[in-house]
Amino acid sequence: MIKQQELIEKIKSYDPNADEDLINRAYEFSMKAHGSQKRASGDLYFSHPLEVAYKLTEYRLDTASIVTALLHDTVEDTDATLDSIEANFGKEIRALVDGVTKLSRLEGKSENLKQAENFRKLLIAMSEDLRVLLVKLADRLHNMETLSHIKKPEKRQRIARETLEIYAALAERIGMRNIKEDLQDLAFAELYPEARESIVTRMKFLREQGAAEVEKTKQVLREKLAEAGLPNAEIVGREKKPFSIWKKMESKKISFEQLSDIVA
Repeated sequence: MIKQQELIEKIKSYDPNADEDLINRAYEFSMKAHGSQKRASGDLYFSHPLEVAYKLTEYRLDTASIVTALLHDTVEDTDATLDSIEANFGKEIRALVDGVTKLSRLEGKSENLKQAENFRKLLIAMSEDLRVLLVKLADRLHNMETLSHIKKPEKRQRIARETLEIYAALAERIGMRNIKEDLQDLAFAELYPEARESIVTRMKFLREQGAAEVEKTKQVLREKLAEAGLPNAEIVGREKKPFSIWKKMESKKISFEQLSDIVA
């Protein structure tokens, strides 16, 4: 489990003026509120809000967002109240925690909503502050990373489909590409494990075959950029995710043997 000081140091690395005292108090409050609660994995429940908070530091979110992540399940799953949240952390944190709590309660009713698009609209309408959605996306991402600990296959499948139809699409809509791709790939692994494994195997083959070509292309680009007066330009690339490759194969009706485009 992530240590308290580790979280503080990560936040301070991009925000030296972060309110360390507020974060520490939220850490202690959440840890005491969740107490001995356990997750399906057997881990202490507190490990979950801690992981969600740490994920948000990757996006350099502000102190209020980190504190909200630490507290996001306290009103829903413990004896803590919004009044106690406000008394300890102020009105801004209360509003953010309240927003996440409302989304969680709405999430529990999502099976009754006929169209994912309507649910996404409800999520956005209920989230006056974008930070509420960011906390919720990080929450869903960690839940997907630990999905294998849920014993019932039908429940895992339902959560995975909901993730694809609602949360990955929502992440795309607000510009969180990395979260979108991670959510899609985790859901893909649950829903279509054999298809994903086949694509991963093919990607490994193409990666080995094309490694030299990628570096050669980057070198040509460096030379051309230098000639254009941009000697310090940074050239970056990324390997496409299995889910996006699968969708491309479906839309273009191509086979594994025809699959060659895995790098952007």
